Amino acid sequence: MKKLFTVILLLGCIFRASAQTNTPIINMMKADSGKLKSDSIRKADSIKKAMETATPLAYADFSWLNGNNRQSYKLLDNAYFTGDFTFDMNYTQSTNHPNDNMVTGSTALARNGEVDLSMAAIGGDFHYDHVRGRIMTQFGTRVTTVPRNDYSAYRGEYDLPTAYRYISEAYGGYHFDAMHGINVDMGIFMSYIGLMSYNNFENWSYQPSYTSDNTPWFFNGIRVQMFTSIKTKVEIWIINGWQTYGMFNKMPGLGFAYVTQPNQRTKVISNNYFGTDVAGAPGVKRYHTDNSVEYLYFDGADKKGPGIKRMAFSATADFGFQNGTAPGNVVFSPFGKNASNFMSAMVYNRMWFGDQMKWGWTIGGGVMSNPSRYLSIVPPGLATDSFIAASTPGSKMAGWDASTTIDYSPNQFMTLRFELVHRFMNIPYFDGPGGVTTGPGGNGYQTNPATNFNSNSYIPNPPNIVNAQGQTVPNPNFVPFDLVNNDSRFILALIVRF
Repeated sequence: MKKLFTVILLLGCIFRASAQTNTPIINMMKADSGKLKSDSIRKADSIKKAMETATPLAYADFSWLNGNNRQSYKLLDNAYFTGDFTFDMNYTQSTNHPNDNMVTGSTALARNGEVDLSMAAIGGDFHYDHVRGRIMTQFGTRVTTVPRNDYSAYRGEYDLPTAYRYISEAYGGYHFDAMHGINVDMGIFMSYIGLMSYNNFENWSYQPSYTSDNTPWFFNGIRVQMFTSIKTKVEIWIINGWQTYGMFNKMPGLGFAYVTQPNQRTKVISNNYFGTDVAGAPGVKRYHTDNSVEYLYFDGADKKGPGIKRMAFSATADFGFQNGTAPGNVVFSPFGKNASNFMSAMVYNRMWFGDQMKWGWTIGGGVMSNPSRYLSIVPPGLATDSFIAASTPGSKMAGWDASTTIDYSPNQFMTLRFELVHRFMNIPYFDGPGGVTTGPGGNGYQTNPATNFNSNSYIPNPPNIVNAQGQTVPNPNFVPFDLVNNDSRFILALIVRF
């Protein structure tokens, strides 16, 4: 019993000594734990404050987005002005080898088999004491390929296409310090319906799919941008019309956009429009919804050396229609024998690879159905009148396109791009070997440039005329042209932006 008592006493002394010895260690561990917790709280607070003060929709690296500028800074940037300069040149060759060197059904391309200055854009943003303004002038073939599809300018006088064609953006406005910022602007501004940017420097490919090329690049009117958080923007439009300089009827076009980037890997966009865009037919209403999602599904941008660094995809789906009755009892309906609708989709996948992600590869394409052809790009030259005459409710038009693109960007100011594109349409639509400028046996040159040449690339050539007796008869002077169903081509483009 005495021995047992002695053992218990000795064990008690040992545990007490051990506890006294470990107390400083335990205290240190508690102190470190408290410090770590405090550092974690401070870090979380710091991140929260940074997020609260970050520029809306730019709180992370979104340089991977299709239709978004990848540049991290501008060469000309101060407290009052931020410059923006783009020089976009291309050379393209079609397997159709048209004799007039034309490209039809595109706003990015204009001339075949020639070096073409698509766009030289010079301008920038002014900003001082909450007042803001942006001006972007443009020169090159886009000065013709885009305005020529707007027929609102034929209402009244003053030649609106000439007045506006050298301006891609021009607006002024005011910034309000409410929510995360509210901008109210008036003038010409970009629409981003169809996801892709008007500036090809920001896109994953050069020739846009039908969804993007046949929906508006710009609006003319009033825009209200409300940044409800750093991740979300709501935009409201009161505009003249669907990519129009003027207004077809008395009612303005109305629309809104919802954009959210919930994290650095995801972007969701919804654009919606309502208006009256059939000339002289206020009873015909146009509805359109355009919806896109972009997702960065692999991100290894921080890894050095060769190999795949990023992979992302974009998907877009559009649906729109016209409904109502025009003068002459011309009926427009969403479906049926008088169908006037637009259904389209496009999907692209992008891969960045190589040291500093200087290389990029994109593959993608899309489909489109547009009975009545009300959104389709009108072919130029001798083909214009026939295409418009055939663009009646119920007239068929559907096609698909596919492309693959290789980009080399040695830095954030230049992109060298090589692209293969194939496009199909179920009606003759693309410039064939005989072209759309001269008739059969022609050499591609305009027969009478003094009277035929104009800024809208249009040569009067109606398929039918009204005779002296008031009857509609075939035009005896009609000149045949050459449009085909398929177009395969390569594109070499150099785009520089500062």
